[in-house]
Amino acid sequence: MKTHHLIFTITALFVALFYEQNPGLNIGILGVIVSVLTYFNTEERNKTRTFLLLFTTSIISSFAFAWYGDFVSFLAIFTSLFLLGFTSKNKELKTLFVIPVFALNFVTFIYRVFQFEEWLPQRKTEGFWQKFLAVVLIPALLLLIFFGIYSKGSTHFASFFSDYELDINLWEVFVFAVMGFFLSFNFFNFKVYEFISKQSHYLKNEFLDEEKLTKPTYDFLDLNSERLSGIASFIGLNILLLFFIITFNYEQFVELPKATANQLAEETHERVGAVIGSIVMAIVVIMFYFKGSFNFDKKAKFLKILAQIWVFLNAVLVISAMLKNSEYVYYLGLTYKRLGVYAFLSLAIIGLIFTFIKVNKQKTNAYLFNQMFWYVYGTILVCSFINWGGIITSHNLKREDFAANYHFNSVDFNDKQLLEYYQKTNNKEMYKILKDKIIARQNESFLSKVLYFESISLQDSK
Repeated sequence: MKTHHLIFTITALFVALFYEQNPGLNIGILGVIVSVLTYFNTEERNKTRTFLLLFTTSIISSFAFAWYGDFVSFLAIFTSLFLLGFTSKNKELKTLFVIPVFALNFVTFIYRVFQFEEWLPQRKTEGFWQKFLAVVLIPALLLLIFFGIYSKGSTHFASFFSDYELDINLWEVFVFAVMGFFLSFNFFNFKVYEFISKQSHYLKNEFLDEEKLTKPTYDFLDLNSERLSGIASFIGLNILLLFFIITFNYEQFVELPKATANQLAEETHERVGAVIGSIVMAIVVIMFYFKGSFNFDKKAKFLKILAQIWVFLNAVLVISAMLKNSEYVYYLGLTYKRLGVYAFLSLAIIGLIFTFIKVNKQKTNAYLFNQMFWYVYGTILVCSFINWGGIITSHNLKREDFAANYHFNSVDFNDKQLLEYYQKTNNKEMYKILKDKIIARQNESFLSKVLYFESISLQDSK
């Protein structure tokens, strides 16, 4: 299919799927169709392993949204599709460019859409779509715009049309048509501007030969002074971090168990936040000293050893925070925030591992960003594929202090567990409220359905 065929097809499909519907199965269907169309309209030379992986995650993300219909699954499908579209046309550019490329295309849409020669057939090619655009689409769009303007200016003019009942919300059709056209145009007809592609060398993983020549990073410091500065800094930082790890673990595992539950929660959040901030700064420090030719300085072996010790000690700090979060879960139960702490700390460990590899294998700073981009994306996918609300509720149901109201109001997709709990505790009032909520979701129109609620059998619950 030609680009303009894809744009108009998805625009029409967008209107058909979302007109008078809520987000649900329709977004999943759209995601699958866009993924398949992208696959079959991608040149074979661009169907790399990365492209095929993104095609798979786009399909799975589409099913995940159809199942859950929540923000995280929407973020997963949105990210997957735009990464898929980006890699379908650019196998050389680093995927980090997907953000500035599409952001710039969104901004320049109003200009690019009128460059008809770039996305519509030329005059020499007489075809149905060209005639449809010229004779139907453009006049219809102009009529709709001026109809709205004139209707506001004359009551009698508006009455000629309001006296007739048309069971179509034209304004809603127009809005969805514009939204669908905007998204499909930017997806299938995005442009990588030359000034962006020229920056691709900044995101390379390996140093160029000319960058391996040992030379001072700054004019005001010679190479020996810079090396001594790094050694002195890392010796001081390692000693300071070692002392902090000792005091951190003492406060976490000796003093805090005496605190109340609220104090424990507050102190744990503060300390975990400090740990995450510390890890980010630790990685920044290493990037500062090992951003250039210093990686290839034969006299900097001791500095590299100190940097690796620094990474190891930071990893010990992260593990300490994980253990404390586990103790926190043991005493107070699971919540989304506590699971989020595990996610952030896991990403911190991964970041430290790649920082160690960067120093040991002499990689560029961009190497860290290129690798971590995929792990952040992977984290989004994991968050969208798994029913964390069900896991939280199932875990906390084993506790004697199970907070039913909290899990009803603040935890999602735990309806099956709560139905069983209300039956077991003979709480008929809450059981009826939850059952009515599920029935309301099951009675949604087909395109607005969330498949999770379809999987709940109320006949088994009496």
